[in-house]
Amino acid sequence: MRVVITGSSGQIGSNLAVRCLESGHKVIGIDFRRNEWTDAFESVLMDLTQSSASTSLASLSGWQRPDVVVHLAAHAKVHELVLDPQRALANMVMTHNVLEYCRRAEVPIVFSSSREVYGDIERHCTREEDADFASCESPYSASKIACEALIYSYARCYDLPFLVCRLSNVYGRYDSDLHRMARVVPWFIHQIFNDEPITVFGPEKVLDFTYVDDCVAALMSGIERLGDGRINNETVNVASGVGHSLQELAGYVASFAGKEPQVVLAPARTGEIIRYVGNLEKARVLLGFHPKTTLQDGIRHAIAWTKEWSRARVRVRRSVIPRGANSV
Repeated sequence: MRVVITGSSGQIGSNLAVRCLESGHKVIGIDFRRNEWTDAFESVLMDLTQSSASTSLASLSGWQRPDVVVHLAAHAKVHELVLDPQRALANMVMTHNVLEYCRRAEVPIVFSSSREVYGDIERHCTREEDADFASCESPYSASKIACEALIYSYARCYDLPFLVCRLSNVYGRYDSDLHRMARVVPWFIHQIFNDEPITVFGPEKVLDFTYVDDCVAALMSGIERLGDGRINNETVNVASGVGHSLQELAGYVASFAGKEPQVVLAPARTGEIIRYVGNLEKARVLLGFHPKTTLQDGIRHAIAWTKEWSRARVRVRRSVIPRGANSV
């Protein structure tokens, strides 16, 4: 299959592209920034918020019409979009431009939505039909449910096949670019290993953390089943199906580090979800999705990758000797 992946320089996009190549698919990545993690696949720098984006996608040099587009590109981090809600509008614009390309090229789309569309779940309902725009807690959640609405409308108006995957707190390999986006798992790893205090925003929070390999397995199944017509126009949750508090998360990181975490408790920030545990019944049936990685094992893998990535970066820095550095 020929697969286009938007947001290919991010954590999920990078892992997914590599997995697609390993499975024999052809891949081209689209992002507005260069990939810091891998050069294993072809990628094109492109700003999907531009009005010309759909035309630019259609004119990718050397590429035939793809079999599927996986649209991962988005401004993430709930609190950052609370501070800068313009980014939420950009998410909608990007999705519209990608949909326009898919409509004209007649290419099905896999869209990465979010568990944020359920709002602040005190009722413990996370079945796919329980999402409601009135439950939006933040501009980010509003952007995701608005993008879903656009996709559903394109399916009805233009017969555009889709799969919407509502992801939840994906972590793991290719996820330590803290200068750009401080997600909770790599941030806790960084702070605890450097003996820095960590702030838990919302000690009452219970969230569903998904190891990246499980997330990619679900997306791969979706790509292949949507591409060959086994599924069509479906929305599923992709998560681990198990809830953990942030204090549990900190405890797992600290145990692998052999340290005692310095935890500062603070109220949850505006727009943040207090509870979410994914209902995976539909994903099991439609995608054959069965997450394999516990949070404990996932944290161990994430720490091992972070250490290896840090060592590799040190080796690279040491191998680059500035001109004249050895002159007397």
